[in-house]
Amino acid sequence: MFHKEGKNIILITFFLCVIVIVGAHYFISMVVLRWALQLAALIILVLILQFFRNPKRPVTPNFDEILAPVDGKVVAIEEVEETEYFKEPRRQVSIFMSPVNVHVTRYPASGTVTYSKYHPGKYLVAWHPKSSTENERTTVVIHTPKFGEILYRQIAGAVARRIVNYAEEGEQVVQGQDAGFIKFGSRVDLLLPLNCKICVGLNQKVVGARTCIAMLGDQDD
Repeated sequence: MFHKEGKNIILITFFLCVIVIVGAHYFISMVVLRWALQLAALIILVLILQFFRNPKRPVTPNFDEILAPVDGKVVAIEEVEETEYFKEPRRQVSIFMSPVNVHVTRYPASGTVTYSKYHPGKYLVAWHPKSSTENERTTVVIHTPKFGEILYRQIAGAVARRIVNYAEEGEQVVQGQDAGFIKFGSRVDLLLPLNCKICVGLNQKVVGARTCIAMLGDQDD
């Protein structure tokens, strides 16, 4: 199944692929060149299809855990000063998504959206330390029953040029449901209370709506 945000791109790519394959068949006499063009068109189509895939992941909401909002690799776990909303120290977990990862953003917890804001910005590579504050991004805060307010931030990368965010202030959201999409390479930061117990490690691969990122408790437990 494919994400709705990719429908137009998939259709355009499909028709261009058909044009290239048919055109190469009728107008290119050199066999090697013809096959190379046709193969390249098929590879591009397959890459687009895999990028916009949207695997179904049913979730039983759990108020005791924060789940990964996206697929990817944990590239940072650190205490930072959150300056946009909380204006106080928070524990940050950053997940980098390569172009081969599923790029659906899912709600990491159930609760009420208390803040949702889009910020235009730069397109630094997603693992750059300043990408969290200088790149194009959206910031969403969810008030949860047990963790209080948690924040996640969708961050565009050097290739990504469009962030899709479905969260609206005042909306009740459910853990694991579709929260948006980031096209072509990106990063998501989670900003959590300091008393959270982080359940993942650096360079660990995580799966959206599956991997537990944090639980309540002391970090040293």
